[in-house]
Amino acid sequence: MHGLRAPVSAALGLSIICIAQLIAVPIAIGATPQTFIVLYKQQATPADAKATVQRAGGTLVATYGQIGVLIARSSNPGFQENLLTDARVEGAAATTRFATRVAPDGADTPASAADLPSTPASDADPLSARQWDMRQIRTPEAHAITGGSPSVLVGDIDTGIDFDHPDLVANIDVANSASCVGGVADQGLAAADDLGHGTHTAGIIAAASNGIGIVGVAPNVRIAAIKASDENGSFYPEAIVCSFMWAASHGFDVTNNSYFADPYLFNCRNDPVQRAIWKAEKRAIQYAQQHGVTVVASVGDGIEDLAHPTFDASSPTDGDPVLRAVTNACVVIPVEIPGVIGVSAVSNRLQDPADPTGGYLKSFMSNVGVGVTDVTAPGGDSMFGRGSPSATRRILSTWPSYIPCPSARRVMDSGAVYCYQQGSAYAAPHVAGIAALIISQNRSIRPAQVKALIDQTADAQPCPAMLPAGYTDFVGTESGTFPACQGGAGHNSWYGNGQVNALNAVTN
Repeated sequence: MHGLRAPVSAALGLSIICIAQLIAVPIAIGATPQTFIVLYKQQATPADAKATVQRAGGTLVATYGQIGVLIARSSNPGFQENLLTDARVEGAAATTRFATRVAPDGADTPASAADLPSTPASDADPLSARQWDMRQIRTPEAHAITGGSPSVLVGDIDTGIDFDHPDLVANIDVANSASCVGGVADQGLAAADDLGHGTHTAGIIAAASNGIGIVGVAPNVRIAAIKASDENGSFYPEAIVCSFMWAASHGFDVTNNSYFADPYLFNCRNDPVQRAIWKAEKRAIQYAQQHGVTVVASVGDGIEDLAHPTFDASSPTDGDPVLRAVTNACVVIPVEIPGVIGVSAVSNRLQDPADPTGGYLKSFMSNVGVGVTDVTAPGGDSMFGRGSPSATRRILSTWPSYIPCPSARRVMDSGAVYCYQQGSAYAAPHVAGIAALIISQNRSIRPAQVKALIDQTADAQPCPAMLPAGYTDFVGTESGTFPACQGGAGHNSWYGNGQVNALNAVTN
């Protein structure tokens, strides 16, 4: 997810202008069972859905009747075609190659909100001095007002969590954690982290203020892992649907989403296979929003302008990539679903060292886009950030002791492991944490209101007047072009409404 590739145009020469838009076709089904997303035209599933799946030659795995989606398994080559003979079915798609990969880079019942007031928190843990990201968005000052409330539940839809990490264990809600791998929720410890990515994002959100390691943005809230990736870091559509339905039905207040939900980086609604998957995921996300879940997502790390896509050269991510032209009919999920808070990444480098009010430089790898980027937050930048060694330009957070972290980026405290990482994946959880602080102060606030407050209290950042030498050499992994900043000081493609400000958010 964080890798850079040679410009597409250079790799393919002039032939790039002759490529027509390619449309994904259904994948041939062999003897090996495959998972299918089945989308009904109505946002409900009929009573005979199980029998319909069986007659078509498959087995029902899960039913999400609230949104008209089924998860099924079949090895029948005609399963998809058989299903589509039912006039009630809008679409059916095998999800085998529809996955993206993350780059390696206690079950007590909570008390009521009235019993658990929002209380201040300290930022004096042993590694707090290394958390430049928290100071940059003013979380220490915000913590003097509130560290969040344990009545607020944040779901980290990611690779899982280290349930035994000393800096997280006090805040982990095991009972509301689940693995959604395969499309069916497996409650509790099944959501253990395989890759470290989820533990890192969880620490940014909710590492406890406990005298160990670091302090998260919302150190008093509860956090639950919703594991949506398999052991290879692949996020399949059935897991995404399951994750949002789990969050909606279990009282989650916020979800953080630091991934793409489809191997087609740009998921095209005008393709029948991709459309069925896109629409099923969209229904699940919007169902969660309707049930009070504020959804935060990273814009991703391809140095692309998501508002003006041109080519997709890396999809499918788990097969042989095929270059295809893309248009605005093609979107990135979940960040381009309406109501989702889209987050780009910034470094710790001021745009103008002589003007501390001018804002910070976008992290070189971060995607951008007018209407996609709502706000920005620290994501780190080992190339153009400030500080030595370069590892310290990244974001420090919790890491499982059983998963390697490069020695140059590994830090220990009280037997616990922490790792420096960079990318927009680590910007989004800062915003999810601020959302949790806002909700801690007002349990009746709705997702649209949370989004509006985060937008309105961000510190506006203008487009840079000048860029560091070599910065524009890093071009889009798909388009091969540099995404210039577009827009004014109040709102633009790189920073949206500006860098989030935790203090402003909890005092307005």
